[in-house]
Amino acid sequence: MWPEKDKTEQLLAEAQGGDGEAVNRLLDRHRDAVRRMIDLRMDRVLKRRVDASDIVQEVMIEANRRLTDYLANPVMPFHLWLRQMAKDRLIDAHRRHRQTARRSMDREQPLVAAAGDESSVNLIGEISDGELTPAAAATWNELQRRFQEACSQLDDHDQEIVVMRHFEHLSNSEAAESLGLSAQAASMRYLRAMRRLRKLMEGDDPGAEE
Repeated sequence: MWPEKDKTEQLLAEAQGGDGEAVNRLLDRHRDAVRRMIDLRMDRVLKRRVDASDIVQEVMIEANRRLTDYLANPVMPFHLWLRQMAKDRLIDAHRRHRQTARRSMDREQPLVAAAGDESSVNLIGEISDGELTPAAAATWNELQRRFQEACSQLDDHDQEIVVMRHFEHLSNSEAAESLGLSAQAASMRYLRAMRRLRKLMEGDDPGAEE
């Protein structure tokens, strides 16, 4: 999902050297990834009130404004820095339009919103065992329905780590850095989330393993 790192590093070096066009190319090549990251986390209420492209544009403007500071002290990889700004902007949008306390995602989001795209199809295939194939579930639509129901029962932390790994295609170390966790803790959270999702898909109570 996120652009190739070597080219990003090259553009960052050119931007640090004062190349304004490199800055434009740097931001443009990350625009689609930022848009997808935001789309995955916008709940239905917010989507009726706010255009995701407006949030993306706010992120790009802020990134352009703060890029000099980032280049002077790149505390994390550029795409993680950019997605953190996107996450903050999205939280602000939820707060303004939903008038709720700070939260990372709506209970319907983000996995349920993503159901049906290629990443969710791959994920369903990964967590479905021999007894839970499209044929055994009667239809693929039924399998997706189970997936949506299972996702809605995951807590926010579990949903977030699954989205980061499967839909944003972040590595374990990248997810760990974004979440402020050790690599081991992020890996354990991911494995736990996948176990819960699989059990929910199978119709079991994941609380039994806690």
